[in-house]
Amino acid sequence: MPCPNRKSVKTYLTPEEYAQVAAMAAQTGLSISTFLKRVGLGQELRTKTDHEAVLALLKANADLGRLGGLFKMALSEGTAGKWSDEFRATLRQIEQGQAKVIAACRDVASSLRRK
Repeated sequence: MPCPNRKSVKTYLTPEEYAQVAAMAAQTGLSISTFLKRVGLGQELRTKTDHEAVLALLKANADLGRLGGLFKMALSEGTAGKWSDEFRATLRQIEQGQAKVIAACRDVASSLRRK
């Protein structure tokens, strides 16, 4: 639907070119129109995979945090009993895992900023 304050751009593509543009737009999760507009204006493009990777890392970090919280609660309530040394060792492993996930989040975020 034409908009009075906007101009349209028309281009001709071969079926192969169209398929390539459509595939690239699908990778970013954008419509073909929005994809071509962003590419034409030199704006940043992020793939859905980038976004999904960041969300997966954040979810893993949250899961580790919840698990660590449960271990801490068991230790503080004394319900760990004879397993308290193992609980503490596991808690340290969880904290180390969280540190790795946070580092991976930073790496992904910095690589996305460079794109």
